[in-house]
Amino acid sequence: MADAIKVLLVDDHQVVRRGLRTFLEVQDDIEVVGEAADGAEGVARAEELRPDVVLMDVKMPSMDGIDALRRLRELDNPARVLIVTSFTEQRTVVPALRAGAAGYVYKDVDPDALAGAIRSVHAGHILLQPEVAGVLLSQEEANSGQGRGGSLTEREREVLGLIADGRSNREIARALVLSEKTVKTHVSNILMKLDLADRTQAALWAVRHGVTG
Repeated sequence: MADAIKVLLVDDHQVVRRGLRTFLEVQDDIEVVGEAADGAEGVARAEELRPDVVLMDVKMPSMDGIDALRRLRELDNPARVLIVTSFTEQRTVVPALRAGAAGYVYKDVDPDALAGAIRSVHAGHILLQPEVAGVLLSQEEANSGQGRGGSLTEREREVLGLIADGRSNREIARALVLSEKTVKTHVSNILMKLDLADRTQAALWAVRHGVTG
């Protein structure tokens, strides 16, 4: 399966890992390359195995999923992290997304939907279940009531639409025939004008306000 999506399972419950592996191993385009029982082991295995996607629980011993996410970002590990958890509280959802999660789904997700989520985040998209997006938008509105009417240029709106599509700065630069440095400047201006903290908030703002790539 040379072209299969390589997946690492990080969860402290062996039964959960076994269930995920059993389902995912029947998918033609997904290969489970390893498992880890906590965040610290997950980071080590991600560095060793270089998976495309990491399925990460939040609450784990030793190092939780959020700290593991932060560590992976510090290491510039390219894996896309999909949070798979039973925790729905805002105090869990928001930090995970801020730490760099590419998606957030619940453990009771339909198996086929989970496989679809893996494919989606691997393709570069940000994937949130509707209730999770609602939590993040609620916090966004509570924390920042100003700046929503910020005037974006036509080019900034183009960049914002591509952010909403899950494109990286390099992909945006290629699509718009710009340098990566110019794209980074546009992204910074967008975040400043809309009073947003990061690309995840920008993507949600774009979807909510109908700005598409």
